[in-house]
Amino acid sequence: MAGLVMTGTPNGSNEGPEELAPGGTPPGRAGRDLRAATAVGLGLALVALSTLFLFRPAFAGLVIAVMVVAVWELAQALQTRGIAVPLVPVLLGTVLMLVGAFVAGSSPLVVGLGLTVAAICVWRLGDPAVGYVRDVSAGVFTVAYVPFLAGFAMLMARADDGHWQVFALLAIVVASDTGGYFTGVLIGKHPMARSVSPKKTWEGFSGSLLLGVGAGVAIAMLAFDAPWWAGVLLGVVGVIGATVGDLGESMIKRDLGVKDMSSLLPGHGGVMDRLDSLLPSAPLIWIVLTYVVT
Repeated sequence: MAGLVMTGTPNGSNEGPEELAPGGTPPGRAGRDLRAATAVGLGLALVALSTLFLFRPAFAGLVIAVMVVAVWELAQALQTRGIAVPLVPVLLGTVLMLVGAFVAGSSPLVVGLGLTVAAICVWRLGDPAVGYVRDVSAGVFTVAYVPFLAGFAMLMARADDGHWQVFALLAIVVASDTGGYFTGVLIGKHPMARSVSPKKTWEGFSGSLLLGVGAGVAIAMLAFDAPWWAGVLLGVVGVIGATVGDLGESMIKRDLGVKDMSSLLPGHGGVMDRLDSLLPSAPLIWIVLTYVVT
């Protein structure tokens, strides 16, 4: 998935203190084990791209599996603050929404969201009344944040040129992360959102914008035979989505008091730590691809 190749968050951001990686390997300037992160990221990218271009149903299955893990991670992180996400309806809704989006389009995605919200409310009735609103709200937030946004990637994947549409999403977000990371590390000086992510800088954002727009223009013209300005729009919305997504997850982690959502991926943290840029970008890029580019 997008962002898996990178070792830090966009714009040179870094959450938490720098520590030695397992085995004493010094981390990079992003505070992570660069070698482990790169190896894991390239492996995951290879799996994602090979399934995307060779057999899209397998890619859909991969997305569903990743989103199930992401939902579990977010629920576990919320549990550290005593918030109990109703996991059964949320996980069932995640699978049904994503399968429906891939097989039949946008209607099952939207209807699935509504049914999952209703199921969350009903399921939680079986527990004590204390914390009902808190837990239901967390469940609704989880299902809207993870599987619903990911559903737009499924809508792209089911199109005739779906492999290129999803590739556009992945490539633009990776370009945004890459441009922001290196520009932020090298010349970042002016904080973008000090209270949320102190090391995220406006210089890093400019690097994200430059490389993200470049990727958007190249993909729009080469893959879709679209005008260059459509590629600019594609890149801009992708970078905005990636940056807002990264800031949003940073705010969630600060509120919960965690550095990473989990330690599942060496050098990366958890699956959710790699999806933060991708999820909010998916609906924005889908809109541009659907109504402007294709």
